Amino acid sequence: MKPGSSSTTPSPKKLSPPPGNRGSTKTAADAPNSMREQVKAFKREQILEVATELFYEQGYQRTSLDAVAQRLGVTKPFIYYHFQDKAELLFEISRRGITRGNDVLRAALAAPGPVAPRLHTAVCEIVRTIIQAQRYTAIFFREQKNFDARIRAPLEKMHREFDDLLARLLEQGVTSGEFHITDVRLCSLAIGGMLNWAYTWYRQSGRLSVDELAQGMGELVLQAVGVAAQRGDASSYH
Repeated sequence: MKPGSSSTTPSPKKLSPPPGNRGSTKTAADAPNSMREQVKAFKREQILEVATELFYEQGYQRTSLDAVAQRLGVTKPFIYYHFQDKAELLFEISRRGITRGNDVLRAALAAPGPVAPRLHTAVCEIVRTIIQAQRYTAIFFREQKNFDARIRAPLEKMHREFDDLLARLLEQGVTSGEFHITDVRLCSLAIGGMLNWAYTWYRQSGRLSVDELAQGMGELVLQAVGVAAQRGDASSYH
């Protein structure tokens, strides 16, 4: 929080959608505003990138906004212009460790066809996302003790939504007769834990590539829900 600010903390600002997603009816008069929005979004991304590096390397508590500003080569007011405080930086970084997985599960739920290939595809995509966003995921899980009330509620809601969406997908498979699960909720929590914690042990120098790891995790999940393994035919789940 900025020095001298009131004790009532406003809710976190949301990242604005990219200008290109706001419709196709722009005129020449809109161009300057569009450019300003793009520049502002770029500056926010630069701040978030550096904050992510420092939170990951040093931890949230040991990273000051002065340190973020110093690494960026700017003054602290520059950061305050784009973010309310350090907690909002933590919120935006942590949010990125969750939202993509939720989007993937929503798409899997809405897609037509058998559930097993949809689950396999979703798991593979989630694993790839977790590895590619390894720092965001690590910060979300490591820094939960530092979530204040303002950011804890929305982040926990997003995380619970992941578990709920996965459970709904498993329920579809049970209903269709493809999955054989005694306790759907327990199974969804176990699968979610297996996927989310991949960030802790995956190494680029390991024996598996990201794609090989994703495929392997997808097959493990199908075995966990009672789908018979199809040796040498993993492509059938794509």
